[in-house]
Amino acid sequence: MKSFSVQWAKPVALLAALGIVSACSLPKVGPNKREIYAGSVQREGDAFIVSVNDRVTRATAVVPALGFSDAFKNAGTLTSDTIRPGDVLGLTIWENVDDGLLAGEASNATVLEEVQVDSAGFIFVPYAGRLRASGNTPEQLREMITAKLEDQTPDPQVQVRRLAGDGSTVSLTGAVGAQGVYPIERPTRTLATMLAQAGGVVIEPEIAEVTVIRGHEQGKIWYQDLFNHPELDIALRGGDKILVEQDTRSFTALGAMSSQARVPFESQDLSALEAIAQVGGLLSLSSDPTGVFIFRNEPAEIAGQVLGRTDLQGAQRMVYVLNLTEPNGLFVARDFVIRDEDTIYVTEAPYAQWTKTISLISGGLTPLSNIATLTD
Repeated sequence: MKSFSVQWAKPVALLAALGIVSACSLPKVGPNKREIYAGSVQREGDAFIVSVNDRVTRATAVVPALGFSDAFKNAGTLTSDTIRPGDVLGLTIWENVDDGLLAGEASNATVLEEVQVDSAGFIFVPYAGRLRASGNTPEQLREMITAKLEDQTPDPQVQVRRLAGDGSTVSLTGAVGAQGVYPIERPTRTLATMLAQAGGVVIEPEIAEVTVIRGHEQGKIWYQDLFNHPELDIALRGGDKILVEQDTRSFTALGAMSSQARVPFESQDLSALEAIAQVGGLLSLSSDPTGVFIFRNEPAEIAGQVLGRTDLQGAQRMVYVLNLTEPNGLFVARDFVIRDEDTIYVTEAPYAQWTKTISLISGGLTPLSNIATLTD
């Protein structure tokens, strides 16, 4: 009886362990390839699963469209004496008669001090009415006042002086060297020079975004585009608000990778290969390089180009598959553009599941072997 128990102890233990393993599911980081494909539209699921090739990379290569409208780009540079809302002006009007419209009996000159330009950009001058001062130079405003008065008094002479003003300022906030309110002066009339005046950006220039808010309009560009595209170095206007902030885009990395986390973008354009490298790459003992999946809600127009369909409406659930073992697999992964809120998931290799099975079996044999030893 004793020899029988020793002889059959290990086979019985092996069978018991296999039964335990087959009766329960092995621990894993997420679904395997078979389970993902089971959720495809072709199998009555709700996601389109597409193998990535050169055509797919071209159809999905969409990056954020940042830029300024024509209203921003076509605005001319302000001259140093341009009048703006909030400025305070001084006016002197001479009349070529003894008893003029404005002048008293003892003098033919009238001085109007501290005439403030209102928020709408207008001033009021007696007998000339309400005139737009904002956007004009003192010389242009002088000509306007003269034209209004010369119909009522002969040969009027007008002088316009700017006494003070606080309307020619912009505010800078966010990731700049020194936040604050800055006047628009001769050296700082454009966006790039004003940012330099504020100490530049204090984050990585590659992922810095600059937003300019002007009234009810706003535009946003990449900081580096100021230097790569000179036409984006727009002229500033009094009251502009300039915000510098870090790129808020991110992707999620899950599965058999060195790190699982929500990961911010480190560059304007991020490829699948760069995204994998950014989280530490694949794991040599557990990652399946043939099962790299990108989950995305794709706009209907792009999904239609990828699938060759015209009947799609609304965002579509797309699962893009990369096989890094193919001859051009790394090139395709290098060209496939990752977008905001993408999820990159890497499945486990079959070897990893086999290793777990062997580990569980080995662990299950230990207590049974000890029992067999005790019976000897």
